[in-house]
Amino acid sequence: MRDWYAFWGLTRPPFFKELEDALLWVPTSKAHHIDRIVGAVEQRETGVVIVGEPGVGKTCLLRLARHRLAGQSVRLTYCHNATLGRRDFYRQLCHALGLTPKATAAAVFYALTTHVEELAREQTHPVFLLDESQLLHQDVLDHLHILANYGWDSKALLTVVLVGLPELWDRLLLRRNRALWSRIHCRIHLGEAVPADTVEYVRHRMTTAGTDQEVFASDALALLHEGTAGRLRDIDRVASECLRRAASNGHRIVDRAIVSQVLTADQIR
Repeated sequence: MRDWYAFWGLTRPPFFKELEDALLWVPTSKAHHIDRIVGAVEQRETGVVIVGEPGVGKTCLLRLARHRLAGQSVRLTYCHNATLGRRDFYRQLCHALGLTPKATAAAVFYALTTHVEELAREQTHPVFLLDESQLLHQDVLDHLHILANYGWDSKALLTVVLVGLPELWDRLLLRRNRALWSRIHCRIHLGEAVPADTVEYVRHRMTTAGTDQEVFASDALALLHEGTAGRLRDIDRVASECLRRAASNGHRIVDRAIVSQVLTADQIR
């Protein structure tokens, strides 16, 4: 059905990926984490770690924090390739910052730390966001605390934000990583979503797309949460298909039967 979302009085598909930062959603139960992340950057804390299962909203937290930090003297650098060795990892950071260092490991590290010091003189605080950090090579983890060490460990010139799956937390607790762990004061472990989170999320996405109507029946939302475990990416996919299927059949409410059919076809359950 072409423009199926118009059937619901929507101006666009409600669960599509491309949504500006200001319209992103975070559950009420986790909103305080944004304050903690923003506060850590504003207070120039050395390290932040954010862990959680796939789809619980880690990226949403980061994007909303970025939105809150806009206009401040902060430079955010996002790196998503965590599978590199130490030298190539630092080269990736350099390229993201617009630097072109020589090939040696020492030259790459020197270029990076010198740039951080230059930003400090310009009153700009750099923040390195390292996504999928559970995949970081151990030699990178061994060295990150050195990257954050300036002025005999007396200057807070850089914040490193490690984001990943719960196994990242387990790795940081290893004795080998205690020097890094001790520098991470902001530690966030996102728990599983609860049914109220799913209800809130669906309502938010439908509202931002153009309707305040309760399109999903309450028992349908309960099954949607059960079938997706509250994972946002799965909710997006399943809820979109439910809306398409209901629209194609002329149903004005997405009921439990429709959600059950979609979940069965999607093989989530």
